[in-house]
Amino acid sequence: MSSFPPRSERMRRQKQVKSREWIHAFLIAVILAVLLRLFVFEPFNVSGPSMERTMYTGNLVLVNKLIYKFREPERGEVVVFQSAEGRDYIKRVIALPGETVEAKNNSLLINGEPLSEPYIPEDIRTKDFRQWTVKPGEVFVLGDNRPESYDSREFGPVKIDRIVGRAELIYWPLKDLKLLW
Repeated sequence: MSSFPPRSERMRRQKQVKSREWIHAFLIAVILAVLLRLFVFEPFNVSGPSMERTMYTGNLVLVNKLIYKFREPERGEVVVFQSAEGRDYIKRVIALPGETVEAKNNSLLINGEPLSEPYIPEDIRTKDFRQWTVKPGEVFVLGDNRPESYDSREFGPVKIDRIVGRAELIYWPLKDLKLLW
């Protein structure tokens, strides 16, 4: 007489073990996805014309929520931030803490020097606006579609602690797939 359980019993036990393994793998995947979503990456749905030619309404953007835990935003980065009213916006960082920013004669000036903006098409102009001094802990942001953007020209510089993260990648629709830095 054999000391092994019957074949059907062994198969049933193997199926139970495999089922538990799949359940564990699924639970780990869900936990990792939730942790990544909460602390590392977040999808953002672009709405409105302010960043047109770079991104459009309906684009889905992946936002890196972790980067500014280790360093400050840099000029030219596209950031998502929350306004005082709780609404999310996506704009480009133009001026950093301690800098002055203004527009004169369709030219954007940082500390009195023209800023090169290769991400702005030649036919887009920045209307003149008064000089702003960016305080410590703030950045000045503008939309790439300057005539159609509600940005720091209206609501002032943005506190860095209100920045959700840096926009890294347009991932939807696939025809618009591109890195943003």
